[in-house]
Amino acid sequence: MKLKEIIVVEGKDDTTAIRRAVEADTIETNGSAINADTIERIRNAHEKRGVIVFTDPDFPGEKIRKTISEHVAGCKHAFIPKELAKPKSGRGLGVEHATPEVIREALKDAQVMDAEAVEEITQEDLVIAGLIGGPGSRERREKLGRMLRIGYTNGKQLHKRLMMFQVKRQDFAAALAEILKEEQNA
Repeated sequence: MKLKEIIVVEGKDDTTAIRRAVEADTIETNGSAINADTIERIRNAHEKRGVIVFTDPDFPGEKIRKTISEHVAGCKHAFIPKELAKPKSGRGLGVEHATPEVIREALKDAQVMDAEAVEEITQEDLVIAGLIGGPGSRERREKLGRMLRIGYTNGKQLHKRLMMFQVKRQDFAAALAEILKEEQNA
C-alpha cells in the first residue's frame, strides 16, 4: 500500500513502524515541542501532497495533534486505540508498538478534522448518554471513539472532537445504541 500523503509521526520508531506497514514518507516532530521549522515543513507537505497526523494515543500525542491543527488546517488524522498501541511485553504506549495491520487500518480510516462543523450533538446529549461524569463513562467514550473512528478523548474534549469530525446525530445515536446493547448483553 503506497500513500500519497506524508504521515506526521512523533519519532524514528514510529517511522520504522509506518514503513513496515505501508510505503510512505514521514515527518517526525521529535516530541511535543514542535518548532516553527517543523510546522512549516508540515504546512508545505500539506499543500503539495496532503498530510496525515498519526500520533500516539496519549496526552503528548494529543498535544502535538492540537498544535498542528492550530497551524495547518485541513490535515487528515489517523487514530489507534490505546489497547492496540501497547508493546507485547513491558511498558509504553505508541504507534511504534502497533502491528502493520492496525497501522494500515488506521491510515485507511484517516479523516479531516473540521473545527467549524455545524453543531448537532449537544453537551447535554453526552451527559444523558452517560459519556461524561458517570460510572462507566470512560469506557463508553473509548468504545465510542473506536466505533466512530475519532480516537479516545476525555470528557471535556469529547464534544469538540465530535464537532471537528462532523459526526452526525444519527451516527452518534447508532454507535451509542450498539454500546448500550453490548453493556446489556455483558
